[in-house]
Amino acid sequence: MQQAERDDLGVLPVEGVSQLTSDHLVSFRGVSRSFGRRRARRVVLRGVNLGVDAGTATWIGGGNGAGKTTLLRIAAGILAPDSGRVTIDGTTTDQSWREFHRRVGFLSAGDRGLYARLSVRGHLEYWATLAFVPRRIRNQVVDDGLAKFGLTELTDRRADRLSQGQRQRLRLALTVVHDPKVLLLDEPRNSLDAEGLAMLGAAVGEVLARHGAVIWCSPPGEPEAVEFDQKLMLVEGKVHPA
Repeated sequence: MQQAERDDLGVLPVEGVSQLTSDHLVSFRGVSRSFGRRRARRVVLRGVNLGVDAGTATWIGGGNGAGKTTLLRIAAGILAPDSGRVTIDGTTTDQSWREFHRRVGFLSAGDRGLYARLSVRGHLEYWATLAFVPRRIRNQVVDDGLAKFGLTELTDRRADRLSQGQRQRLRLALTVVHDPKVLLLDEPRNSLDAEGLAMLGAAVGEVLARHGAVIWCSPPGEPEAVEFDQKLMLVEGKVHPA
């Protein structure tokens, strides 16, 4: 029984997805993850192999519960896989937690992660510190983030007094405040109007222009806000060409 279980969760090649090489900016190698124990155990990811090149954007779709958020949380170093590993720009969390996180910007789904009584500027200053932005350029980085996402006039407003769209623009500003090499986006269109979508597209374009990579997860059927180089689907814990 145990041997069959290991085989089911082993490293599986994915037909139609580019072969993994050391040249990929982001690589998932045999990434598996399950939740629960014994009879309640539910397998979410099954030996995911995936390579994402520098300067490219990848879309990963799937229905509710397909594992998109789990995959991104593992890529961001927030959740540990049961087996396998994620390498970003030649670095893993085991090698250097600090350097790994300096390379990653992660936007979670929903509208969480903001402190109700903290101002817009206070959020950016705090997040820039957490993201290891050097002190000498921190003020300039914060000012740039406010301008890029149309938040300059809201700089002193508390987060709990922002609209849903303004909150999402603030969350996007936090995600890219440190100029990450890899951008991980979980349903980023949430609550954004046309102007907000343009800001999101510009942020994605900046990451790609500096030879970074973007992984965008969302349900299938959404209008595309950016042009993707690779489109995949998560089905039964594995990635397949869309």
